[in-house]
Amino acid sequence: MPQISEKGMAMPSSPIRKLVPFADKAKERGIKVYHLNIGQPDIQTPDVALQALKTCNEKVIEYTHSAGNISYRKKLAKYYQNIGINIDENNIMITTGGSEAITIAFMSTLNPGDEIIIPEPFYANYTAFALMCGVKVKTVTSSIENNFALPPISEIEKVITPHTKGIVIVNPNNPTGYLYSKEELEQLAVIVKKHDLYLYADEVYREFCYDGYKHFSTMQLAGIEQNVILLDSVSKRYSECGLRVGALVTRNKEVMAAALKFGMARLCAPAIGQIVAEASLDTPAEYFESVYNEYIERRDFMVEALNKMPGVVCPKPRGAFYAVVKLPVDDADTFAKWLLEEFEYNKQTVMVAPASGFYSTPGLGKDEVRIAYVLKIEELKGAMETLAKALEVYPGRV
Repeated sequence: MPQISEKGMAMPSSPIRKLVPFADKAKERGIKVYHLNIGQPDIQTPDVALQALKTCNEKVIEYTHSAGNISYRKKLAKYYQNIGINIDENNIMITTGGSEAITIAFMSTLNPGDEIIIPEPFYANYTAFALMCGVKVKTVTSSIENNFALPPISEIEKVITPHTKGIVIVNPNNPTGYLYSKEELEQLAVIVKKHDLYLYADEVYREFCYDGYKHFSTMQLAGIEQNVILLDSVSKRYSECGLRVGALVTRNKEVMAAALKFGMARLCAPAIGQIVAEASLDTPAEYFESVYNEYIERRDFMVEALNKMPGVVCPKPRGAFYAVVKLPVDDADTFAKWLLEEFEYNKQTVMVAPASGFYSTPGLGKDEVRIAYVLKIEELKGAMETLAKALEVYPGRV
C-alpha cells in the first residue's frame, strides 16, 4: 500500500479536538459533557448578520474577487480606520477564516527551512501551519508564575539566527488570555527593525480586553510599517466561527501581491460568508457592551471557582476568553482522557484541552490545561462543580 507523506505523519493532532471521539462516546452513554476545550462561544451572532443571511437573494452563488468583495474590503477598511489603523481596501485580502490568512502569510514570506519565533504557550495550530509551509518554529517560554507575560527581549534575541525571518504574536493571547502592552510591543518593534523581520500579529480577540486594559495594534507601531502582517477573523468578534471569513492585512505591497497569487490559486473566499461578514460590520455598540459584560462575569466566576480548588492555579486573563490552568495532576493529557472515559458526576463530565499541545518545548504544560469560558454562568457552575469533584477522586492526583 502507498505510504502517506512525511508531513502527514508529522502533522500533530489538535489538543482542542483530538479528544472528540471520547466525548462522543461519553454522550452515547448519556453523560452530559461541558465543552471547555474549544473557543466556541454560545453568544448569539448579531441580528444584522443573521438577517443578511436570511434575506440573501442571490440567484447565482458566484465566485468573488480573489482578494475579496470590494464593497466588503472598503467597509472593513473603515472599521480599521475607526480603531486607529490607517489603511485602505488595497491593504486587505479576505481569506477563508483566519487559518488561511496565516498559511497564506507564511507561504508569501517564508521559504522552507526558515525560522519563526513564537512565545509559548501559543495557539496550537501554528505548529501545523508552520509544518505545512516547511517552516521551523522556535520558542521563548512564558510561564504561569508571571501570568504568561512576554518573555524579556533579551531572551528573544538569543534565539534569533541567520534563518530567523519572523516573530508571531497572538494579542490578546490564545491560550493564556494575556494582553501585551504598548510598551512590550514597542520593545518587540526594536528587534523586528534591527533584524529586519516580519511581525505576524494575530489580533482576532482585540474586542475582548478587560479591567480597563486597552488593545494596542501592531499596525500602529512606528518604523516597522512594512514588516507587520495583521491576521484577523470574524469568528470570535461576532460569534461567527462557522462562517469561515478572515483577513490578511498589510501595508507591504510586495507581500500583498504574493498573497494575492496564492489567493488566485484557491480562487476565492466564501461568497455567502462575505455577505454576512460585511453586514456584521453594522453591529451596534450595544452588542459588544453586552458581550463584554457577559465575558467579565464568566471570567470572574470561573477564575474564582478554580482558585478555590486545592492545588489549582489560574491567573486572571486580561483578554480573549481562555485561561491556562495548572492542576494538581500527574499528566493533564491522561486526566483529560480519564474525564471522558471513566469519570462522571451526576451524569456529567468536563472536556478540557491539555496544555502540552500549546507548547513546542517537550515536557512543558504537562500539568496544565486550557479552559475556555464560553458557556453561560449556569453551565459554568455545573462545569466547575464537576471539575472539582473530578480532582478529588482522580487516581493520578499530585
